[in-house]
Amino acid sequence: MTVRLHVVPRGFAGPTVRFGIPFAALVVALMIGAILLGVSGSDPLEAYRTMFNASLNGWNPLTRTLALATPLVLTGLAAAVAFQMRVYNIGAEGQLYLGAIAASWIGLFLPADIPAVLMLAAMVGFGALAGAAWAMFAAIPKALFNADEIITTLMLNFVALSLMNYLIFGSRSFWREPQRPFPSGKRLPESAIMPELSGRLHFGFIIAVVCAVGLWWVLRRTTWGFEIRTIGDSPTSARYAGISVRTKTIAVLGISGALAAIAGVSEVSGVTKGLEPNALATDIGYTGIIVAVVARSNPLGVVPVATFLAAIATSGSRLQGIGIEVEVVYLLQGLIFLTVTAGEFFVTNKVELTSTDADELLNENATPDAEMTGAK
Repeated sequence: MTVRLHVVPRGFAGPTVRFGIPFAALVVALMIGAILLGVSGSDPLEAYRTMFNASLNGWNPLTRTLALATPLVLTGLAAAVAFQMRVYNIGAEGQLYLGAIAASWIGLFLPADIPAVLMLAAMVGFGALAGAAWAMFAAIPKALFNADEIITTLMLNFVALSLMNYLIFGSRSFWREPQRPFPSGKRLPESAIMPELSGRLHFGFIIAVVCAVGLWWVLRRTTWGFEIRTIGDSPTSARYAGISVRTKTIAVLGISGALAAIAGVSEVSGVTKGLEPNALATDIGYTGIIVAVVARSNPLGVVPVATFLAAIATSGSRLQGIGIEVEVVYLLQGLIFLTVTAGEFFVTNKVELTSTDADELLNENATPDAEMTGAK
């Protein structure tokens, strides 16, 4: 008797499978991290206790974590809405830069004495339009010529970064402060700065949560969202049903770019208070991809996942205080990404053990010629 492994499509996966497997993957990642910490000579329990106390234990640590999670929620949503249609936007980083550039221009261009509500609304709106327009450089070739959006969006990140650096470090642009000896951006007026909720936490977090709830509702409760998910499941069936895949591709990448750009607006208005390339180029857009994957492209799941990853990042300086290098933060993030990605296989498939008798195994391995000879 021979025991064999068979991979069988799971079909419909209930909530226990859809949420239980990603949770188990997170536990596995933390267990592997604990083993690596122990091998390196550190106390895993002390490390995890320090991380919890530095990021979530108390109002001040919690607000710092939520402030860091704010742009991660928005870039995670940007990736998630594209992933719903099996379109892969890797350009949230560059779209974030364009949102920061556009929002800071509006904040500096409009009169400083206009009401803050109007100023911030203009910054968010204009920043979102800039991010959506930047995404069109990848969306239109994808829709018309089926160009690989992974390559185009990734390359556009470097173009956007060079543009932002040029505006501050390579020119005497409108964004640059001429009075400072070291190149830096002009400080935004008070009307262009997002109000603080508590400590470092600013109004951008409210915007991020509203975007998450709104996107979830659109994707799950509207015809447009149904069509997006249908295209993601089967583009051929969607075309047969009369859904325009080209139009939806442009729309989805435009929305994705707008969400990532709002993250840039949030950072430039709520954190840096001006266009500061060194402070903005922190790979938030790339981390948002991890957030979307771990959240399984669920907009509501993006918020807790972004908060969890932000909690890990927030604790980096405290870990150094107990002799643990900050690279541990990146290690844990990478482990989470790998284990959750691997867990996706078990969400859609299951592995079964079957026993096979020797005679059945011989029949399975029989050649067609032998079967034809037996038939004659």
